[in-house]
Amino acid sequence: MKKRFSDLKKVPREPAMRLLAAKRIKLDTKLKTPASAPVEAVLEELGAQKAWVCVLRMLSAALPDREAVWWACLAARDICGDNPGTPSLKASEAWVFEPNDANREKVQIALDTADPDDDTVLVATAALYAGGSLGIGDLSKMAAPPGAVAACALGMNMTTLGTAKIPLLQLQLIIDRAVNVARGGNGRIDKITEPPPPEPVSLEGGD
Repeated sequence: MKKRFSDLKKVPREPAMRLLAAKRIKLDTKLKTPASAPVEAVLEELGAQKAWVCVLRMLSAALPDREAVWWACLAARDICGDNPGTPSLKASEAWVFEPNDANREKVQIALDTADPDDDTVLVATAALYAGGSLGIGDLSKMAAPPGAVAACALGMNMTTLGTAKIPLLQLQLIIDRAVNVARGGNGRIDKITEPPPPEPVSLEGGD
């Protein structure tokens, strides 16, 4: 039986701790795996401890920036429901499909003109910073903060927990989406298949 966190072909072949450090992301859960352990091993241990938020943090650090933005786009679609989508979301989706300066400029415009109550600005921020800088034009000369894309993608996904009918099931769904994207899929899954829907537990888990 395939392990839940196996075959993550999009994930860099580097120790999980190195990826976390590069993105300025910390795990609150104590691990028994060595510092040299790959992402898959760390994810399996976190999953065994039901440290779901740390699983999400690890996945956000492990996904390449473009894949992380797409993961955030899927979450933003959850927020928008049956609506066509906000300008922030539509511009971000366009950037993922064609990550060029023209589409990045549209992302920046969407951010500059976003409504104050737009819950999807995080996905646009992730898309903007995925180019490696703070924006286009003069902003292209200033590097984006380390881990900004991962943080925005994680935040966009966490936002969906507040709007879901069953937050714990939504939590498992967004984990499975990230895993699917990390395996080279499009992340478009509508139900969780493994593990079974969890009993109510602490989101963090571990000690």
